[in-house]
Amino acid sequence: MLAAAEAPPYGSQLAFAAYRNGQPIGMHRLSFERQGDRLVVTTSIDLAVKVVGITAYRYTHRSREVRLGRELVSFESSTDDDGKAFAVRASRENGRLVVERTVPGATGPIRDSLPADLLPSTHWNVDQAAQGFLLNAQKGTRERVAVTAAGRETIRTLSGAIAATRHRYEGDVRMDQWFDDRGRWVGSRFIVFDGSTIDYVLQE
Repeated sequence: MLAAAEAPPYGSQLAFAAYRNGQPIGMHRLSFERQGDRLVVTTSIDLAVKVVGITAYRYTHRSREVRLGRELVSFESSTDDDGKAFAVRASRENGRLVVERTVPGATGPIRDSLPADLLPSTHWNVDQAAQGFLLNAQKGTRERVAVTAAGRETIRTLSGAIAATRHRYEGDVRMDQWFDDRGRWVGSRFIVFDGSTIDYVLQE
């Protein structure tokens, strides 16, 4: 497994166009910045589904992930899922990952103490494919996942086709994700609540 968290095989930016049943609905962008011996990964997701020119569904998500080598130092996110607000703050304390999350319907923040080696579901880190659990980046919950390699495939990007390995996620997290030979995240596909298929196409 590549040491993606120590030396991620990306430049400073990574971007995907999102498609719902073949129609464009928005963008998923990441940035990578070195701050001393730490890596800071920020994520911005902006999606909107329109029906007859009217926005029927909107999703925005922002997150900031700080890593020291393979260790997650801190994570925070805010999400507006079509009017439902979520917030997550996580940090390492005494060998554990302490997570505070705010979710719709709760009377206040919910605090959990989770294993320190938990990775957030921010997609870019190929090491997540070897995990049995992930931290849901939107909800702050610990979710079980089983990932299997589903073979080599050729996928499309903005600049053409590339070879990648498909990974199938099952359990609480269900999706297909592609990583190339350098361990770069290069594509995703998943089914959402209304049965629509969402595809991510790499914009490079």
